Amino acid sequence: MKPDNESTNGGKLKRKQYEKELRKLQAELCLLQEWVKHKGLRAIVIFEGRDAAGKGGVIKAITERVSPRTFRLVALPAPSDREKSQMYMQRYMAHFPAAGEIVIFDRSWYNRAGVEHVMGFCTKEQHKRFLELCPEIEKYIVEGGIQLIKIWLEVSDEEQKARFEARIDDPLRQWKLSPMDLPSRSRWYDYSRARDLMLDATDTEHAPWHIMRSDNKKRARLNCIRHILDAIPYKKVDREKVRLPKRDMENAYDDQATLEGRKFVREAY
Repeated sequence: MKPDNESTNGGKLKRKQYEKELRKLQAELCLLQEWVKHKGLRAIVIFEGRDAAGKGGVIKAITERVSPRTFRLVALPAPSDREKSQMYMQRYMAHFPAAGEIVIFDRSWYNRAGVEHVMGFCTKEQHKRFLELCPEIEKYIVEGGIQLIKIWLEVSDEEQKARFEARIDDPLRQWKLSPMDLPSRSRWYDYSRARDLMLDATDTEHAPWHIMRSDNKKRARLNCIRHILDAIPYKKVDREKVRLPKRDMENAYDDQATLEGRKFVREAY
């Protein structure tokens, strides 16, 4: 499916046009979902990027019309003391897909290449060791039959600043401000260097990175879904025609009368 001409001109995308394109792409995701289940495929989609790069909005656009049992979202909190004592990749591997699943990581093992490295949550040796081993681990994952799709959302300095300011002033967005957000503004170039080191070490033939500019949220969401659809070849799975069965009236009774006297939610609207 090709987008309409208006959605390819690079300018601001009108809401009506965005919603039209999004609906088309989400319908294709539903077809992909059936194909993945039909063929027993396994895939991992990794989203990385700076704070306020738009990962949450992209993931919501992908997952809002599909089954959470097929498109399974993993967004791990900070590791516990027990997890800190494990092999670094161990807690991520516990969430890897089984047959018929696509697992979406909202941040992943690449935390070690980004926030952990920049904020000093790991040692320089641990960071260096991760960059050395990661391509080999990902090669093992891919050779094991899991398709690995890695997407880096690239937001500009100006846009990140504007999004942070919006979070500060908007009570509906203030929950998005994490303790790591404000330091990420002052350490912009440290994060840039960490990104460059990560790409140099882990942008491999078997598990390449794809960079997606995300200043325009609507276009980023559409482009990301299109990228995933292009990355996993799929066909429409034939389904039997659904027929709604008639209600069995043999044991019919007044099932509304039996609710009289029960507690109901107040109809405020």
